[in-house]
Amino acid sequence: MSETTGKIPFTHDGVTYETWYKVVGDLSTKNRPLVTLHGGPGISHHYMLPHTSFATSHHTPVIFYDQIGIGQSSHLKNVPPEFWTIELFMDELDNLLIYLGIRDDFDLVGHSWGAMLGAHYAAYRRPAGLKHLILVSGSASMKLWAEGTNRLLDGMPEDLREMLKKHEREGTTDSKEYHDGTQIFYNKHVCPLVPWPELLLKSFGNMFEDPTVYSTMIGPSEFNITGSLRTWSVVDKLHDITSPTLVINGQDDEAHDVGNWPFFTQIPRVKWVKFAQSAHMTFFEEPERYKEVVGEFLTNV
Repeated sequence: MSETTGKIPFTHDGVTYETWYKVVGDLSTKNRPLVTLHGGPGISHHYMLPHTSFATSHHTPVIFYDQIGIGQSSHLKNVPPEFWTIELFMDELDNLLIYLGIRDDFDLVGHSWGAMLGAHYAAYRRPAGLKHLILVSGSASMKLWAEGTNRLLDGMPEDLREMLKKHEREGTTDSKEYHDGTQIFYNKHVCPLVPWPELLLKSFGNMFEDPTVYSTMIGPSEFNITGSLRTWSVVDKLHDITSPTLVINGQDDEAHDVGNWPFFTQIPRVKWVKFAQSAHMTFFEEPERYKEVVGEFLTNV
């Protein structure tokens, strides 16, 4: 299977940055490409690479890219916090689609933050070329995301909850104890596999090397949202999504049902599939079922 990598110039507010991308498959064929949106924000593309399987099984060209601020794309550690907006990432996605010549015919799969970006893009930009939208383990608002993660946190041991809250009150969320405590939550509701897959570790490692985007837009953890995305919501615009949409989450997913429910009730053409044996990483935890569900949606809907 052919692979192409490169960097795309991306100009924002008069300054040109670079977006790193990878295409698996051949864009010159008539097969509609699948564009992947990684999570975070600020976690690199590597953990999304299991989607490469669709290039083999469905002859679908699959496109990966590192969003600005992470991985092999431009890093910006010294820009003001207001630089990091969802409009920035939508503009970067548009720029990618135009550069690759696929804006008129493409499918989109977003995971976690990538699902939020994908829903926002579909609702506000309403791209005519978007034929299928797949929202994996996302949420329709950050308020609902935090509500869901805090419900799950309530199910964790009391001493763990109290320790985390203590560090949040005292502003010591950069401590090892707080980090270790959040990892206990992640091992249950993000990825319970032991050990974590290497691709997932690589993506998280990139975030730890440069946490600028995540810390600015999210904050110290998945359940303590203090960053610029804390007021984000697409709930009131979901009815404007015209593409057939597949919603996926896991039984033990940090992307709780409460955040996915608006997708199901407000998007006009939608299907919701829940994975009983998964947390947040369905394509690692139940890979065969994931390929079956997504492949059937892309082929037959």
